[in-house]
Amino acid sequence: MSRSQFDRDEPTPPQDRRRLLLLRFSGDLTTKAEATRRRMTSRLIENLRASIKASGRRARVLRDRNRIFVELEPADGGRGEAGNPPTDDEMAVRLARVFGIQSVSLCHVEPWSGLEDIVRTGRRFGEPFVRNRRFAIRARRVGDRNEVPLRSADIERDLGEALRPIASRVDLSDPEATIHVEVDPRKAYYFVASEQGAAGLPLGTEGRAVSLLSGGFDSPVASWRLLRRGVALDYVFCNLGGRAHQLETLTIAKRLADLWQAGTRPRFHAIDFDAVSREIQDKVTMRFWQIVLKRMMIRAAEAVAAGFDALAIVTGEAIGQVSSQTLQNLAVISDGARLPILRPLVGNNKNEIIEESKIVGTHDLSARVAEYCAIVPSRPATHARLSDILEEEAKLDPEVLSSALESRTEFILGDLDLDAWETGDLVATGIEADKVVIDLRSKAAYDQWHFPGALFLDFPNALRAYGAFDANQGYVLYCEFGLKSAHLADLMRRAGLDARHIPGGLKEVRRLAGA
Repeated sequence: MSRSQFDRDEPTPPQDRRRLLLLRFSGDLTTKAEATRRRMTSRLIENLRASIKASGRRARVLRDRNRIFVELEPADGGRGEAGNPPTDDEMAVRLARVFGIQSVSLCHVEPWSGLEDIVRTGRRFGEPFVRNRRFAIRARRVGDRNEVPLRSADIERDLGEALRPIASRVDLSDPEATIHVEVDPRKAYYFVASEQGAAGLPLGTEGRAVSLLSGGFDSPVASWRLLRRGVALDYVFCNLGGRAHQLETLTIAKRLADLWQAGTRPRFHAIDFDAVSREIQDKVTMRFWQIVLKRMMIRAAEAVAAGFDALAIVTGEAIGQVSSQTLQNLAVISDGARLPILRPLVGNNKNEIIEESKIVGTHDLSARVAEYCAIVPSRPATHARLSDILEEEAKLDPEVLSSALESRTEFILGDLDLDAWETGDLVATGIEADKVVIDLRSKAAYDQWHFPGALFLDFPNALRAYGAFDANQGYVLYCEFGLKSAHLADLMRRAGLDARHIPGGLKEVRRLAGA
């Protein structure tokens, strides 16, 4: 593999205060053909650098054919996402979440010319870990026999003999401490633990898709599984529960983006499905409500996907988990979709999904999400016929879904600061006469009713325009639920503008107008 001058740079000598992380490629990456591997490795490096930049810690990324090294500069002076620089161990955990990495080890590195050098350094490194404890040595040669003319067994034997006098005893089956040594043609790397990586394929190497996110346990885990296979995701949320439902699901999408999507800019597409739900309840036979609703959600996801050439739709459905997820109903739901529907959880039990959500990091958030679906028939169809569903759908006004799609809201997840949204600095308790009031809803909603004197500026255009606002003026913002207005108020205040929002959304604005 050809490497740039930067990639050929050697790790800084150990007397420098920098620490070295050793990252190993996932098995999926090492088996690829040379050209594919080169392409995927380049994307992996980009994603690692994006994760490091977001952490606030300064570091250098170096690579050879089989491994990647991240050389950490001192933590002092850096600023992490929580305001403090992440520690070396925290950086190891963080980079282990970058897909394509099998494991991460914080290690000590020294050059060697013979077995005695490796043993001497290994004894000095291992003493604090093995003293009065049961221990084992695990050695590995990186490179062929001509490049590294040593046997792993010899390293393990001689280093074990050097450390045995200060240890309790050698224990190869259940050691209290394990000293790992990896030897390449020029250097030996010593470490005592490895952070297990997420493995898989580098994010972004397998195209783009959209995930239908509901906020429960299933859809975040399904999304994570596709992310691990290198698929970059945007999230589509069909809102059936108002502000609370949207904020809960947005928080989960934000968690997925922050933990697992370094190197991409995922978006959260929020679609108010209240009118769609009411249209279905008014015109569709009750036992078919949920199946028709799912088909409408698939159409909504396809409309979003068309905006950025996404290749598939991801859902958290599993066979037989609920009435709409029988094999027959899933077949009917899938009929007519232009894009393939990927269901990575299709054969999983619920308890397995819940356990996996703990690995993903969304378990506690999903556990707090209520069931918001308002159309739960008493006797739902479990084996719907496609002809019946098509007949029911023909009763619907297609403009209802089109209108919902036109009014959808997009959030760039990496730009959100959800913690700041409910702070006193952002919240307006009233609407003062000298403030400019801005309605961020759609033009149709604004024309139907708006706060007296409010200006119309829909959310997408407001995001582009607020940098040119008058800094001497105060602003009060509102939207449907108070989420778009919170985000814009936060951005405006970061830009030095006097901006606040109405957290209760349209309901609270109407109350203030009446008062």
